[in-house]
Amino acid sequence: MRTRLLPLLIVLMAAVLLALGVPLAVSLASAQQQKVVVDRIDDTAYFAAIARPAADTTTGSRDDLRILSRELESYYEVYGIRAGVFLPTDTPLASGPTTWLLPDTGEERDAFKESLLSRRSHDPQQVWPWQRNRLVIASPVIRDGDVVAVVVTDSPTGQMRSRILHGWLIIGAGLTAAMLVAVGAALRLTGWVLRPVRVLDVTTHEIASGRIKSRVAVASGPPELRRLARSFNEMADNVEDVLEQQRAFVADASHQLRNPLAALLLRIELLAFELPEGNAEIASVQAEGKRLAQVLDDLLDLALAEHTEADLRLTDVGALTAERVAAWAPTAEAKGVRLVGTCPPTTAWVDPVALSSALDAVIDNAVKFTPGDERVEVTVTSNGRTSTIEVADNGPGLTDEELARIGDRFWRSGRHQNIKGSGLGLSISRALLAPGGGSIAYGRHEPHGLRVTVTVPRSGPRP
Repeated sequence: MRTRLLPLLIVLMAAVLLALGVPLAVSLASAQQQKVVVDRIDDTAYFAAIARPAADTTTGSRDDLRILSRELESYYEVYGIRAGVFLPTDTPLASGPTTWLLPDTGEERDAFKESLLSRRSHDPQQVWPWQRNRLVIASPVIRDGDVVAVVVTDSPTGQMRSRILHGWLIIGAGLTAAMLVAVGAALRLTGWVLRPVRVLDVTTHEIASGRIKSRVAVASGPPELRRLARSFNEMADNVEDVLEQQRAFVADASHQLRNPLAALLLRIELLAFELPEGNAEIASVQAEGKRLAQVLDDLLDLALAEHTEADLRLTDVGALTAERVAAWAPTAEAKGVRLVGTCPPTTAWVDPVALSSALDAVIDNAVKFTPGDERVEVTVTSNGRTSTIEVADNGPGLTDEELARIGDRFWRSGRHQNIKGSGLGLSISRALLAPGGGSIAYGRHEPHGLRVTVTVPRSGPRP
């Protein structure tokens, strides 16, 4: 969300700064040129004043003409601006430099013709820093209401363009600084707005991963997001209460049923003494009673597994797996199953007790469904992020529909109903692994059998 919100804010702020900076730059250029134009107008007015007596053919003297020529030449030598006084026939009366003549076309000719109409030439077009245009100003010399001559100045624009460019650089530096400040403000604003969203996302993931006690801090952010965080915490509290009630109910029911069941099994044992030995009905009742006791024990284990928090430690998963393989080897050998393990040393952050219990359930399940003279392989591998324990058996395996349901509570394949079990072992394994960030997955083992993959993280818990 931040990658979408931040560019939008930056574009909007850049548009605002450009909307302010471009008119300011245009205004600066216009002011600089207007200043030069006003100076040229004053200069042409001065030259028109001293050119009036020199342009009078009746009373003018050579001294007046000499003074005018000297002023124009000095003006050109000092400022580098060409200036001249031309008669209406465009004949030069005096000019600086003396070789300067009006061209047949161009801005000078247009300004000259405009001044012959007894008015000053219009202001020249705006000159930008990348243009090399010149500023031409013409002013008429009027005597007794008639135009007797025209003063024309042709100014270079290099210095003016340099001043405009310098001013633009200052404006650009100011806009850049303002943009940097705006970007910093946008970063702080988006961080302030989105920080509660990120915390909410992290907390949601933690709750989904089994850390049900995680909550969102509501100390910062906009009021709407703070209200959302409080509502989320209230929802999480209610969900935790409901789950706690369910766990307590399962645990209490399992615990409370064990005593009456134990008493019932005891009375059945006493009743069996009164019946003929080998009575099939009483043996069936005893078997069902023991199965019910096993289901109650598994329910209690499941409730405890879902309630217990993980005690994560940096553990040698290879050594722990090898220990569980060795513990189950006698059981497998008694059934005629070969239990082999490839357990190289590798570390991961796990709860050793929870992982051991989960492996016991998985290995027990594999040995239970593997026929004699077959083998169960336990393999430990690792990569940069996780360590993996694979338990592959050569049993009958499962169909695609059965693979989709394996791990559900109390679910057992219809083909295996005659095998001892409650259908809770793999559910308990999943519940034991989840608080520590572990997972369990199921797949086919070719040519036949089931492959169970237990994955645990190698990275440590976040503080």
